[in-house]
Amino acid sequence: MSVLVLVLAVSAACCLGIGFVLQQNAAQRAPLNDFLSPRLLLDLMRVPRWLGGIGLMVAGMVLGAIALGQGEISLVEPLLATNLLFAMALSRHQTKQSLGRQGWAGLLLLAGGVTAFIVAGEPRGGSAVTDPFRHWLIIGAMIGLALLLTTYAKRSRLSSGPALLAVAAGLLYGVQDALTRVTGQRFSEGGLMEVLTGWQPYTVLALGVTGLVLVQSAFETASLRMSLPALTAAQPLAGIICGVGFLGDRLRTDTGALAWEAVGLAAVVVGIVLLGLHPAMPCGAREAVRARKLQPN
Repeated sequence: MSVLVLVLAVSAACCLGIGFVLQQNAAQRAPLNDFLSPRLLLDLMRVPRWLGGIGLMVAGMVLGAIALGQGEISLVEPLLATNLLFAMALSRHQTKQSLGRQGWAGLLLLAGGVTAFIVAGEPRGGSAVTDPFRHWLIIGAMIGLALLLTTYAKRSRLSSGPALLAVAAGLLYGVQDALTRVTGQRFSEGGLMEVLTGWQPYTVLALGVTGLVLVQSAFETASLRMSLPALTAAQPLAGIICGVGFLGDRLRTDTGALAWEAVGLAAVVVGIVLLGLHPAMPCGAREAVRARKLQPN
């Protein structure tokens, strides 16, 4: 594994994790009637803390894009999942909560799972699939599933809605990462005109804006415990599927390697859930309102 890719991906994860916490701090105070509306972004643009979080997220996405240009998406995506560690660090500073057994277990599972997957899978590049049907089949399945989850979340936003929105956003971000890598390859081969004449950069922009609305709506209505773990788990899984499915990424497929890859990914998901459910994670708007109502006068 390239040290440059490691540094870029972890730096991107740091920016993303801190940026997500700052965004949620602001989004939980947004009007609840902005749920799943582009108007939510317009309201949040007036909040300096949210703009700072967006700035960090953009910096993280740029660093992630550079990392994707230097390494395989199946390598970069698991490293980006460590953004939850940095989100937890900032949340602990804000809430003064200790890690405890749950926090340490989540940290070790997430870090160990990422290491196990990378060491066992040995992600490496290969020949990208040229068949457009394969591209559209995988991309269409991801976007279709995200649309289905969003539709259901809109009807159940008081219960599982925020988690479903976060999963939908994670799927879109995973596809966005894959198309970002394709865009970078087109730029290397033909320059700016090659990029502008393709559909990929415009799809990247559309996915980014849509994902942002979904994420902010999830942050607005629920705590980071419910939204960020789902987002963090879905994005690398979607990215790895795209990487192996049509970008030509190759992983070891012998029995032992596959077993450790599965164990590694499972550990990542469990670690993400444990960290996401930690009491240090700040609450959302509805939970804050409920807590104020329960307080004695």
